[in-house]
Amino acid sequence: MLTPSYKKDPLNSAINSTLVQLPAPVNLSSLWNMGSLLSMCLIIQIITGVLLASSYSPSMQNSSYLVSFMTENSDKGWLIRYVHANGASLFFMCMYAHIGRGIYYKSYFMVHTWMAGVTIMILTMAPAFLGYVLPVNQMSFWGASVITNLFSEIPYIGPDLVQTIWGGPLVSDPTIMRFFTFHFMIPFIILALTMVHIIYLHTTGSSNNLGVTSVKKLIFHPFLSMKDAIGALLVITAFLYLCLHQPLLLGDDENFVIANPSVTPHHIQPEWYFLFAYAILRSIPNKMGGVIALGLSVMVLYTLPFTSTPTKKSTNLRPLSKILFWLLVSTVLALSRIGARPVEEPFIVTGQVLTVVYFLYFTLSPLTEEK
Repeated sequence: MLTPSYKKDPLNSAINSTLVQLPAPVNLSSLWNMGSLLSMCLIIQIITGVLLASSYSPSMQNSSYLVSFMTENSDKGWLIRYVHANGASLFFMCMYAHIGRGIYYKSYFMVHTWMAGVTIMILTMAPAFLGYVLPVNQMSFWGASVITNLFSEIPYIGPDLVQTIWGGPLVSDPTIMRFFTFHFMIPFIILALTMVHIIYLHTTGSSNNLGVTSVKKLIFHPFLSMKDAIGALLVITAFLYLCLHQPLLLGDDENFVIANPSVTPHHIQPEWYFLFAYAILRSIPNKMGGVIALGLSVMVLYTLPFTSTPTKKSTNLRPLSKILFWLLVSTVLALSRIGARPVEEPFIVTGQVLTVVYFLYFTLSPLTEEK
């Protein structure tokens, strides 16, 4: 195995601190490819987003028409739109896999790196929701109305805050303008925070599936960079197949209906990557309680470095810890299924039970770890 020489030579130390010569554990699996895939997804979203913004006008009356016109008449407009829309799904697929790997292998003990990563995830949810509203179709209009109205539960300032977000008595032209502005700006903030995330990662080095620091290491290039390149090629191939052959597979039929403020859809639901949080929101009978549970469902990730105890090796987790992790994965998938169903029995009770199981994981998991 290669032994990094930067410890001996100060000049090499400066060179080897770059990404090319970064020492990385030799036993990294394909799950560690998600970081590079997320960087690729972010670049794709920014480029396609800028191209789409050049032919978009934020308006309740014209946005839906302009999006359709661009898709049907502009040169390669349909491809740019579908790459951007499905790119959001690819982004969240990789992000959830990245976070799941971090939870399983306890990467959250690299506290600064983990905190920056969770913050990136929360910031990513914002432009994903805002971008979903911009075509101003029936589902996105009512989704925006429902979600923004949740801010009315904030004590004292809630109603005024909602009016500020809307720019009027309901979702209208000022609302779409505000959403478009922040949808365009936030990805560049995410890009800057991604650099912070990478800097913290270089400070501590990558974790590994043994959870130890004495594992033998390789330099990142060409050994691990080639693996990242092959993984990116496979993902891009599958992604292009989706965009070219099944571009509407992950969409909703209501997305083809122009927004009508006087007609409420029978069942309002967000995109698939928000369904688990939406199910938790619906599972709490009290509106304020639902909003709090919705926020905690994501913010609870910040607590992992402080509620868990470092173990010598992640592979030495007790069987109960592994069972709990896969129970968490199953619960998130089941909540996503419930979130796509109407608000009726037996989905209401099932969602409430799954919500309790979801939060129990973060309470019970630290108790099952080896001390």
